[in-house]
Amino acid sequence: MADTPHAPIAISMGEPAGIGPDLILRLYAERQKHRLPPFIVVGNMGFLAARARRLGLDISFAATAPDAAASQFAVSLPILHVDGLVPDKPGEASMLSGKAVIESINRATTETLNGTARALVTAPIHKAALYNAGFKYPGHTEYLASLCAEGGTVPHSVMMLAHDDLRVAPLTIHVPLRDVPAHVTGKLLRDTALVIEHDLRTRFGIETPKLAVAGLNPHAGEAGSIGTEDRDVILPAVIDLQHNGLSIEGPIAADSLFHLPRWRSYDCVIAMYHDQALIPIKTVAFDDAVNVTLGLPIVRTSPDHGTAFDLAGSGKGSVNSMLAAIRLADRLTASA
Repeated sequence: MADTPHAPIAISMGEPAGIGPDLILRLYAERQKHRLPPFIVVGNMGFLAARARRLGLDISFAATAPDAAASQFAVSLPILHVDGLVPDKPGEASMLSGKAVIESINRATTETLNGTARALVTAPIHKAALYNAGFKYPGHTEYLASLCAEGGTVPHSVMMLAHDDLRVAPLTIHVPLRDVPAHVTGKLLRDTALVIEHDLRTRFGIETPKLAVAGLNPHAGEAGSIGTEDRDVILPAVIDLQHNGLSIEGPIAADSLFHLPRWRSYDCVIAMYHDQALIPIKTVAFDDAVNVTLGLPIVRTSPDHGTAFDLAGSGKGSVNSMLAAIRLADRLTASA
């Protein structure tokens, strides 16, 4: 894959009944105000035009290939069209659109892998609406990793949430809380830390990333008196990573680790489970954080929020997270 700053960013349309398409269209309408880089939307043109009319946006559309998107961007929104029945019914997820949503992700990923797009930004999906169309993955992150598999090997992908200098990555993602301890293994922690350290160096330009690992149990287990996982699983993995040259500390009690001055002293915190990671970042930056997938051969970002069915089609809701996702994708590939 050969990223180039002259190629557009590919944006998948996301769940049609949600707010993702609205944000893409609103940002395109304000592209000059935000000084946005050229992007191409991978999705159903008829649906996107209908949603633009609903929002009262005067936008022209052009069906085009990614390699022509940059020159088209100033006058029309470039669309890589995806066939399918995609109703414009905000807030009402439909089984009809599932195949088109999946194909949008597939095509956007393919164009990024082959270099005709230089980064991928994904609008939020509604997984329940995709299952009848054959979607079998816990979420976007796992699905994108499967699409990026090479020679039968699926890359170890890591979900990282970022806002300015605050970054956090959950070690386990869509795992029921009762099952988390069994999923927290030394191998998973080592593999995850190595991916984070590598991408912070090579993509974010941090020469020597400093990582912290949150404890699983209250007070990081207090030497085994409140659960043994921190002592027997997490600590040995951290020591092994230190011996292999990583700047990493832990396990650290999570209730004090996310105090902002302490959090900012690390380039990324590895949390043990979904909410342990997402609650602090959403508390600090609910409308501005970005979901970044590390470990893939492509750059992929996404707004750190869901489909917001209640706001879809209204023209309301903050564009900040989608805007931040586009800007971060641009920044991470601008010098590629």
